[in-house]
Amino acid sequence: MTSSVARKGGADGGPRHVAIIMDGNGRWAKQRFLPRAVGHQRGVEAVRRAVRAAGELGLEALTLYAFSTENWSRPEDEVSALMGLLKRFILSDLDEIHGNGVRLKIIGDYKALSSDLVKLIEEALARTARNSGLTLVIALNYGSQDEIARAAAKAAALGPVTKEAIAAQLDTAGLPELDLLIRTSGEVRLSNFLLWQAAYAEMVFLDVLWPDFSAEHLKDALAEFTRRERRYGGR
Repeated sequence: MTSSVARKGGADGGPRHVAIIMDGNGRWAKQRFLPRAVGHQRGVEAVRRAVRAAGELGLEALTLYAFSTENWSRPEDEVSALMGLLKRFILSDLDEIHGNGVRLKIIGDYKALSSDLVKLIEEALARTARNSGLTLVIALNYGSQDEIARAAAKAAALGPVTKEAIAAQLDTAGLPELDLLIRTSGEVRLSNFLLWQAAYAEMVFLDVLWPDFSAEHLKDALAEFTRRERRYGGR
């Protein structure tokens, strides 16, 4: 009789694909009586640590929730600051990312952003397209419900709508299945992020605010993953 318990992730039992909801920049700044923009700046430093650690730990894919479709409702100056940080990250970090063999991928409607930012993104995508190391996936102007609706419409136009047909049209098609989803800041919800992909992913919710996220936090989350068993609805 086949067991309902399945080992998960790569050959060593660790995850292949990890996603992170990077939450807590604003609260980090508020606790220190600093502007929210400073919290976002420190959050970029945490992104750098996470990407470096993911490569060192042998992950195949790391997906980061950078900007959601709902984030447009934030104050205009905050949105502008976030876009500015994204530009600066690409300009300052692309050489290192490319040098480390990282392939960049964007999910979400990034083409709705400003033309100068779209140009930078597409140049970065083209430059790293042939890299074979970690795939760094940035969820940008992304909402999972919108993604699923778009994928279902595309599937319907091609033939019968099945789970497999929808999955083939998702923004994440071609990536390893999501193994582990991490959320920082102590919040325990998915916030319209990878709803389809997270159907059987393991989840780890951390009390740490995103600017304080370290390589050790990622290592601990991966260790927690290896201690768990996926049961896929079985006992």
